[in-house]
Amino acid sequence: MKMKFDGLLMIPGPVHLHERIIRAMSRQMIGHRGKEFSEIMEYCVEGLKELFGTKNDVYIISGSGTAGLEAAIASFSKLRRITCIDNGKFGDRLGRIASRYTEVDVVRFEWGKPVDLEVVENSLAEGSEALAFVHNETSTAMLNPAKELAKLAKKYDALVIMDGITSVGGDEVKMDKWGIDVAIVGSQKCIGIPPGLAAVAVNDNAWNYYSESCPFYLDLAAYRKKLADMQTPYTPAVPLFFALEEALRIIEEEGLENRIKRHRLLSKAVREWAGEAGLRIFPEPDELSDYSNTVTAIRMPEGVTDRDLRGTLLGEYGITISGGQEHLKGRIFRIGNMGNIGKRQMIATLAAVQDVLMRYNACRPALHAAIEILKEL
Repeated sequence: MKMKFDGLLMIPGPVHLHERIIRAMSRQMIGHRGKEFSEIMEYCVEGLKELFGTKNDVYIISGSGTAGLEAAIASFSKLRRITCIDNGKFGDRLGRIASRYTEVDVVRFEWGKPVDLEVVENSLAEGSEALAFVHNETSTAMLNPAKELAKLAKKYDALVIMDGITSVGGDEVKMDKWGIDVAIVGSQKCIGIPPGLAAVAVNDNAWNYYSESCPFYLDLAAYRKKLADMQTPYTPAVPLFFALEEALRIIEEEGLENRIKRHRLLSKAVREWAGEAGLRIFPEPDELSDYSNTVTAIRMPEGVTDRDLRGTLLGEYGITISGGQEHLKGRIFRIGNMGNIGKRQMIATLAAVQDVLMRYNACRPALHAAIEILKEL
């Protein structure tokens, strides 16, 4: 008899939900213009400020992370030119969004390879008034050097826009300290709730670049105006605000430093397991860039197809991991550890991946190192 399993999402978003978050979303509806919603909104805004590492405004949009990106770029597009870094799928998306609003210089690097700061500086020196980049590029599982990029941009008085969609809430983000002017997070990543909310953190400097030539719904000036009353300008996705409030309470209980440590240990365990198993990590960071702490990309072993691995994992174990995107399809697989994932889910996933790969003589048994690392949790 074939058993059915509860699904386990081990992808870089959307993520497995905590039971408390599921229960929070089942609450009866409330009016979104009343005091109760405003209190929820205020708690969420203050909690998000800590995750962003900022004392400035945070605007919450009912929309995906991409909506947050477009709101950020479009609202602050009074620019002659913007430099966009493309070293992965989502860096490419940044450039395509920006090209709808202003002149763009897309600085491209090979996916999985580090950013060359000298090349970025050359673009800024040629007249760009802003720099946009992805902090945690999940398509390649690489962490770009946000602090160094922001410092470089400030050398040219350039606005800094950071896609923090898959790092905020799971890794260190110090927006104010690093000199980031605008940053974005998506709800279904490290924060650990369903897709449908984006938050955009904005400092005072960014408003010098404000443009009214932006989409009506994504005009951050409208969100800024309503934030004074702890409201949104348009009807919010109220159940997702219930979920966000609960998720931020969970983060507060765990402690942000502990949460970041957990994400780092989980990703380290995956990398150590891969090395012990004879597998190759995909990205090749340098002294400034690093491996992602919220997802790990591993080269697909020779003789194993994406369907062999991911299809068998889903069919036999009910575990979903990610494949590669664009030209990396079939060449890598990715294991996410965002949100409220713990050692039980991670060990189960690694054991299941190992079981499938060993059927093809594509890896060695190797759970010891991962288990030792995860004993710290």
